[in-house]
Amino acid sequence: MTPSPITRRPNSEGIAVSHSEFPAVPDSSWAAATQPHQPILDAIRDHGWSEQDIFLPEDLTIALALECAALAAAGKLTLAGVSRGAAQSVQPGIRGDQIHWLEAGQSLACDRYLGIMESLRVALNRGLFLGLDEYESHFAFYAPGASYLKHVDRFRDDDSRTVSVVVYLNPGWLPEHGGALRLHPQGRHTEDIAPLGSRLVLFLSADMLHEVLPATRDRLSLAGWFRRRPVL
Repeated sequence: MTPSPITRRPNSEGIAVSHSEFPAVPDSSWAAATQPHQPILDAIRDHGWSEQDIFLPEDLTIALALECAALAAAGKLTLAGVSRGAAQSVQPGIRGDQIHWLEAGQSLACDRYLGIMESLRVALNRGLFLGLDEYESHFAFYAPGASYLKHVDRFRDDDSRTVSVVVYLNPGWLPEHGGALRLHPQGRHTEDIAPLGSRLVLFLSADMLHEVLPATRDRLSLAGWFRRRPVL
């Protein structure tokens, strides 16, 4: 794999656009405000996706992994569905993960994570003018052999999801464990990204076809979406 560049609410009005339509790099005052996340912004602008290692502090990654594992052991995860509304159904042959939505105040670790994502939301708005209004996220637990077939994250009848996020919670992950996130960038070769602990992946929700390959061990992550207000 040859990865794209890797790095480590005042709300901006605007609409979600494909990466080929992003405006020019902002002036120096805006660049200074977004500097900690600039490599992410550059990769999203240039390629439509970004990968960053060691995105979360190690202690937070461990705390979130323990919380996800505890929820699984207590039977508090639910099988994820495909589609939504009246059309939603559970189809493990298509999507095999179990999930638990995050809520503010459910744990100190989750609140720390949501705070980090809020700072990233502000940087994405300032640097790329995406008009992101909120962030939603859930734990995703894939048991050995579970997968998620090729799909895009934006619903056909709702354009709110703009930037997709995955943060991995798997210490000591090895290539032989499998479980890669496979991206299918338009007009380019596929990219397989191993679910290493603390690794962050972002991509444009409407554009990036992707899938989750089966693993030989439990695979833990946080999946999330930066959303904008629906266009009426």
